[in-house]
Amino acid sequence: MVRLDENTISFPDPEQYDGHEGIIAFGGDLSIERVWFAYQNGIFPWFNPGEEILWWCPDPRFVLFPEELKVSKSMRKILDKKVFTITENQNFEEVIKNCQEISRKGQEGTWLSDELMETFNTLHRYGLARSVEVWQNNELVGGLYGIQIGKVFCGESMFAKVSNASKAGFIHFIETHKNNFELIDCQSHTDHLESLGARMIPKKDFLKILHKNNERR
Repeated sequence: MVRLDENTISFPDPEQYDGHEGIIAFGGDLSIERVWFAYQNGIFPWFNPGEEILWWCPDPRFVLFPEELKVSKSMRKILDKKVFTITENQNFEEVIKNCQEISRKGQEGTWLSDELMETFNTLHRYGLARSVEVWQNNELVGGLYGIQIGKVFCGESMFAKVSNASKAGFIHFIETHKNNFELIDCQSHTDHLESLGARMIPKKDFLKILHKNNERR
């Protein structure tokens, strides 16, 4: 792994450097400029608060192509009955706060530090990050957020306080923007997203799509 210089915003080329189990660098900082530059190059931060910042670009990459989205009959009924009200970019800060605080099975604590949250909040204010909010009886019960790079949406985290809330928000987001996004970056495998159609692709294929979208900006 490569240690980053805090005074220089740069990373090893993820096309040429595999790193260790997907970790290609450590150190640096969580400045808006560094985090945004990282995402533009297919790299994302993932570490335990209080520990060294780790920067990842795994191979293979877990992604969802919008046209491959799978919606079960039971979920389609929930969406058709409008069990939830779904909005976008109405309360980014509360979505990311809930993603930090929600209790997750088999996981202690959170990887979302306060500093990283503030960086994402600032990226949202600059129009580079977006959120989906899921409401029930005027209460925020689920949501997700991520970074948008052209027609690539880099999903960061999601939460649900009631059953199917985050799944409904994710499906609604994909179906609403199916013509606006070429790829959804899910980063690392989860059974939850695999059930919705996400799959592994080689890192080089992911980076090719990402770089094409960077050129469009």
